[in-house]
Amino acid sequence: MTVAQDPDGGCAPQLETPRLLLRGHRLSDFTETAALWADPKVVQRISGTPSSSEESWSRLLRYRGHWSLLGFGYWAVESKEDRRFVGEVGFADHRRVMTPSLDGLPEAGWVLKSAEHGRGFATEAMSRILEWADGRRGFEKTVCIMAPEHLASIGVARKVGYLEDTTGLYRGQPALIMSRCDPALKS
Repeated sequence: MTVAQDPDGGCAPQLETPRLLLRGHRLSDFTETAALWADPKVVQRISGTPSSSEESWSRLLRYRGHWSLLGFGYWAVESKEDRRFVGEVGFADHRRVMTPSLDGLPEAGWVLKSAEHGRGFATEAMSRILEWADGRRGFEKTVCIMAPEHLASIGVARKVGYLEDTTGLYRGQPALIMSRCDPALKS
């Protein structure tokens, strides 16, 4: 597995899996990011509302800003086979106003183009970024949140080591909070 800086991807290290390349977002990713977040099937159990181009532009800037300011963030995910854009995975500090608070905990997330669902890409990409995070300061515990009915994402989270923690409240809706501790700390 290769870890190298992507000169066009901010501070995000480039990571690989057998089928995927994870790299920092580039300006040229905007069209794909906007299409991803505008797809009703993709956002159905995330926000329920497709994102506008303006919202996707802000998201792309946040991805780069996370790396610059916090030393972690999201990666663009490409297929190594044909370099097609598959989706986005990573960690963020969203400063969510929710109960219970997640302040100080990196929040893991993944989103794939609807055409890529069911191929194991989310599990493969998440396994790789968790491998990157394990042993790093500040990643002793990470969390992820999702709609309690989002069974596919709950399955991915379980496969990569997240356990159900509690149900919280975010924007007036129930949110399943799952957590994962760095396996090296369990011994």
